[in-house]
Amino acid sequence: MITHSKRYRTARDVADLTKAYPLKDAVALLARMPKAKFDETVELSIKLDVDPKQSAQMVRGVVNLPKGSGKKVRVLVFTDSPADALAAGADFAGLGELITKIESENFLGFDVAIATTAAMKEVRKLARILGPRGLMPNPKTGTVTDNVVNAIKDIKLGGRVEFKMDKTANVGVVVGKRSFTAEDLVENINTVVDAVHKARPNEIKGKLVKSMTICSTMSPGIKLDPAIFSSF
Repeated sequence: MITHSKRYRTARDVADLTKAYPLKDAVALLARMPKAKFDETVELSIKLDVDPKQSAQMVRGVVNLPKGSGKKVRVLVFTDSPADALAAGADFAGLGELITKIESENFLGFDVAIATTAAMKEVRKLARILGPRGLMPNPKTGTVTDNVVNAIKDIKLGGRVEFKMDKTANVGVVVGKRSFTAEDLVENINTVVDAVHKARPNEIKGKLVKSMTICSTMSPGIKLDPAIFSSF
């Protein structure tokens, strides 16, 4: 028999967790649930109706949250001009010495890695380390670029969030913090839903999404009314 925590039981009293709610109602219910002593992250979880074993059905992309993510992002830049990257706000910058640090010390103290086109020739050797952790620079997500300054600024604003389907056809996307207003969370969530819709693989002709839920770090999930995603 599963024993739920007091926090979960209290949250369950706030909302019927077996029901699905319109987005604004779900966000309002989340706000009424017990809060932790820290500013919890709010996440949108999406269950996709695809075959995760088929590479052609992979769903991934980048979305710029209009109200930001509320997260401080540590940026590492692989470049032959580290001074420029550091001046633009990068937390770490360099090339050979950073590659060695990652390889020999398993240094992973960053959230996003950017690489110039030229630097990628060397950075590719880190694929086995950075790839499984979602840290490998990729031109599809705008993290392989020669406009490093703009890339750093966009990421540091906190609104740039990558999403990628996992092996169970689920996508989890950070959409803000518990301290955000309901209006800001709703705007961010709608933006993510639209971005996932646009990332639909060409091979998928039918329904893309099975279900969606929102939750905070310490709260149970609240199901969203299928109306928000039934059109795709």
